[in-house]
Formats: sequence, structure tokens, C-alpha cells
Amino acid sequence: MPTISMFYGILVAIMFEDNDRHNLPHIHVRYSGQKASITIEDGVVLAGSIPPKQLKMVQAWIEIHKDELFADWELALAGEQPFRIAPLQ
Repeated sequence: MPTISMFYGILVAIMFEDNDRHNLPHIHVRYSGQKASITIEDGVVLAGSIPPKQLKMVQAWIEIHKDELFADWELALAGEQPFRIAPLQ
């Protein structure tokens, strides 16, 4: 599962093997031992949970980098290494 960004203790990854489980384009987020799968389109949590403050940061980051995230999703589906994306600053 390639890590595509890290900020404020949050790790963001795309795991393309998981496409059958969550049919929507999504990212995987880890923070302080917690995990969540979050849609790229609208930032909805598909599975798991992270604290509300960190979730809001991830959702803001998704909104800023939505085009890059969709491009990375397509790369991952094609079995290619996704590009790293700038962290939230």
C-alpha cells in the first residue's frame, strides 16, 4: 500500500487491491493506531474511523488535491506506482 502523503501524523495511502471491497475511488488513512477508508469524491468515511479533527484535515486535503487523487487512483488501478502528493500545510 503506497503512502502518497504524510501530514500532522496522518499517513495517506492508496491500496488498489481493495477495489472489490470499496467500489468507489478512495484513500486509506492512518492516524495514531486508527484507520479509515475515505472516498475521494466527497470525503465520506467508508470504513473505520479517525478522530474528528484529523478527519476534517483529511477532507480539506482531499478537496485541495482531488484531481491528483483521481489521477493516482487510475494509476493504482492500472498497477502503476501512484505519485506522491503535497501534504496539508
